[in-house]
Amino acid sequence: MKVLLLKEVKSLGRAGEIKEVKEGYGQNFLIAKGLAKLATDAVVRQWQAKEKARAEGEQARLEELKKLATKLESVTIKIVKKVGANGSLFGALKKEDVAEALKANGLEIDKKDIEMDGAIKATGLYEISVKLGRGIHPRFKADVVGE
Repeated sequence: MKVLLLKEVKSLGRAGEIKEVKEGYGQNFLIAKGLAKLATDAVVRQWQAKEKARAEGEQARLEELKKLATKLESVTIKIVKKVGANGSLFGALKKEDVAEALKANGLEIDKKDIEMDGAIKATGLYEISVKLGRGIHPRFKADVVGE
């Protein structure tokens, strides 16, 4: 019996592979648990169409992330914070502050994706990176000025 694996099955194969299995194993375990479907021509064509659509969606998402990365690399945000008598900031610059400044520039970035090399406790120009996913880590400049 030939089955199309819908999910990875340990010691059998990965999703999308067509495998020859014994009738009982295929019917009673793989198909019953939703791990596989009987490998008919229609099922295989449907699987290939789904995979093609998923790959195209993935490619579109990657292009979108690359465009966002180029926008981020060209931007310099300005963050105004209160400064003490000795010239240092009252508290450190937080990821929330950076996310708000990016949002003011029209770039919607989650604060969890922002990476700072260390605590920013003084005014100046800093480079901050963002993890967008899929190996894309653009860096942008943040100008921290005193109020």
